[in-house]
Amino acid sequence: MNARYKVGVARADADYAVAREKCDDLAGNVKDVCVKEAKAAAVAAKADAKAQMKIANANERAADTSAGARNKAREMRADARKDAASDKRGADYAVAKEKCDAFAGDAKTACLSEAKARFGN
Repeated sequence: MNARYKVGVARADADYAVAREKCDDLAGNVKDVCVKEAKAAAVAAKADAKAQMKIANANERAADTSAGARNKAREMRADARKDAASDKRGADYAVAKEKCDAFAGDAKTACLSEAKARFGN
């Protein structure tokens, strides 16, 4: 960003120097007006360069902020999905355990083992 600004200022200075040279061929009020116009053009060019630099810097900061916000949102979505999956597994395990209550002995033990293996609880 700063390099672009420096180029803009250098260009404005160079254009001003050329314009001043042209004004040297004039005399009186016409010369004064020419010099003022050259100076005004240089000030405008420098102001434009400064504005462009500030805009570019603001855009860069906004992009960095947006990227950070997107990353945070992505992490929050992943956490929400993980929590939801865990809640579902827990609920499914509770249902499976309840179904196992219909059995007794080894059948119930096998059913509970299968439920634990399937739902990871």
